[in-house]
Amino acid sequence: MKILIVGCGRVGARLAQALDREGHEVTIIDSDAGAFDRFASRGVFDSSFRGEFVVGDGTDADLLRRAGIEDADCFVAVTQGDNRNIMAAQIAQHIYHVPRVVCRIYDPVRDEAYRKLGLRVYCPTTAGAERVRQMILEDD
Repeated sequence: MKILIVGCGRVGARLAQALDREGHEVTIIDSDAGAFDRFASRGVFDSSFRGEFVVGDGTDADLLRRAGIEDADCFVAVTQGDNRNIMAAQIAQHIYHVPRVVCRIYDPVRDEAYRKLGLRVYCPTTAGAERVRQMILEDD
């Protein structure tokens, strides 16, 4: 698959690395050029990484076109900001008609609202709370 990831933080970088190792064509976009180097120096992006790095705003239509969104099979928005992730995901879904769009949203209220609008949403706040609850209640 051809996959565009907006956000080269911990999740975006590790996701890009894993998908690249599985043989997918990965492009990762971040507004901070230093983000790519930081994760490369930590060993996340090693010499075997075949993906592309694009510096810029993941909500900019021209940048997204240059990054290959028109041919993308999947688009993932995992920046630190819910608003940026929502906007980028909606651009990918509604303007470029990317078949699979995934969006991280920290706010559980927004999570539910955007699910109802058809976005595939991952909410680490909700998932984390549920996992901790399970750990508390599981038998040892």
